[in-house]
Amino acid sequence: MSAKPDLGRFASFGMGVTPEDAAAIEALGYGAVWVAGSPPAELDWVDPVLEETRTLKLATGIVNIWTAPAEAVSASFHRIENAYPGRFLLGIGVGHPEADAQFTKPITALNSYLDVLDEHGVPPQRRALAALGPQVLKLSARRSAGAHPVLVTPEHTARARELIGPDAFLAPAVPVVPTTDVEQARAVGRKTLELYLGLSNYLNNWKRLGFTEDDITRPGSDRLVDSLIVYGTPETIAARLTEHIDAGADHVPIQLLTSPAKVIPTLADLAGPLGLG
Repeated sequence: MSAKPDLGRFASFGMGVTPEDAAAIEALGYGAVWVAGSPPAELDWVDPVLEETRTLKLATGIVNIWTAPAEAVSASFHRIENAYPGRFLLGIGVGHPEADAQFTKPITALNSYLDVLDEHGVPPQRRALAALGPQVLKLSARRSAGAHPVLVTPEHTARARELIGPDAFLAPAVPVVPTTDVEQARAVGRKTLELYLGLSNYLNNWKRLGFTEDDITRPGSDRLVDSLIVYGTPETIAARLTEHIDAGADHVPIQLLTSPAKVIPTLADLAGPLGLG
């Protein structure tokens, strides 16, 4: 495997991004934008974002292997790579057994999908896997640049680093509520966690981290929310995000749980404490 992807230390993470917002994020010093959801295989929204920016990287978090055929995704990758060399990271994942009717054993399904990407010339170092548990984390290091976990603690980041080794890329996405109001932050955090509290892969991962049945039973304990959802002043938020870097992350995508109009101003507030610019 060649060198890790260089996406900077911090990125924005959201359901979508306009070219104009991407340009503003780049100007603030963030290295990348991660786009969440399960986008169609054509990835035609990527090109306008990269066209409007100069150095910003774009990553998918994630392309779902059940809804985006590997052959079509490969063609999209090569189109983007030819136009914007080195500026796109293909994040892929298996989704959730509760949400995907086709769901089968993750390792088997991912390996089959990666085989097709290999056949169509998508370089391993230009893709990353959504990974929580030990087996998929190890697979991410063997067959891709590395891992992109979501809703994890710095302890998980440290464990993941041990499993994938020093040379694999590790990019845990962290949800952030930009408020110092504890009750407001917990309320917003619980709305985000509501879906995940019904997904077995997340529940099992939190159990591995030492959370109890009481913690992970809806609506989720204060302990669970406070461990997974970052809030506070910009300085407090920056310190908590940096805990993941200190634990072994290369890169931390920041998922702002706020209104779209407040995303760029909040990223601007965080840029200084994060050492960007």
